[in-house]
Amino acid sequence: MAVPQLTEAERDEALAALPAWRVRADGLAIERELKFADFNEAFGFMTRVALLADKHDHHPEWSNVYNRVAITLTTHDAGGLSARDVKMARAIDALL
Repeated sequence: MAVPQLTEAERDEALAALPAWRVRADGLAIERELKFADFNEAFGFMTRVALLADKHDHHPEWSNVYNRVAITLTTHDAGGLSARDVKMARAIDALL
């Protein structure tokens, strides 16, 4: 079953409540970069997000270099940004 992609208006409304996130250049995903004190703190955060993502059955695209974590959220079934991404971004923000 396909997941509906957010309209531009829905995306803008959702991002107004997620100021730390930005729309990717193509408009099909949201991104956030985080910086932590060290690798251990960054990896611990990623572990908490991984557990959360499993519960939401929605997994981020991400990378980690030492104390930095870059996260991209998009819904492949929607062909772009969906309400699932917004929900996941809120859950990630709540961990911080």
